[in-house]
Amino acid sequence: MTKLLTDNPLLYAGAEGLLDFVKMAVEAGADTSILNRFGGTALIPAADRGHVDIVEELLTTSDVNVNHINKLGWTALLEAIILGDGGKEHQAIVQLLIDHGADVNLADSDGMSPLQHARNNGYQEMIEMLTIKGGK
Repeated sequence: MTKLLTDNPLLYAGAEGLLDFVKMAVEAGADTSILNRFGGTALIPAADRGHVDIVEELLTTSDVNVNHINKLGWTALLEAIILGDGGKEHQAIVQLLIDHGADVNLADSDGMSPLQHARNNGYQEMIEMLTIKGGK
C-alpha cells in the first residue's frame, strides 16, 4: 500500500531545506517511504530545489530510495537536472546521488535519460559526471 501524505513534517522539511528538522525526524525513525502529492519522497524536492545538505543527510542517514520514481516519471537525479539550474548546488546533488547509487540510465516516462536531459540543458559538469558513470 502506498503511503501518500501532503503535509507530512519530513516531506515539508525536506522541500523547504530545514536540515535540523530533517535530522530530528530521521533520528526519530521517520518513514522515508511516505510520498508527497507528486508521488515523491522527501529526497526528490530537496534535490530539485538545490538543498545539498538535505540530500546528503537523507542519503547518508536514512533508508530513502535513491531511485524512487514519482508520478511525473522522475527520480531525484532527473529532477536535479530537469528542474535545477545546473549550478554548483545542483552539481553537488547530482554527484551525491550518483555516489549513493542513483541509476544514471533510469530514463523518464518519455524515455529520456539523465544524460540526455543534461545535454539538452547544456550542463557540461553534469554531462561529465554522468558519462564517467556510464550514462547513455
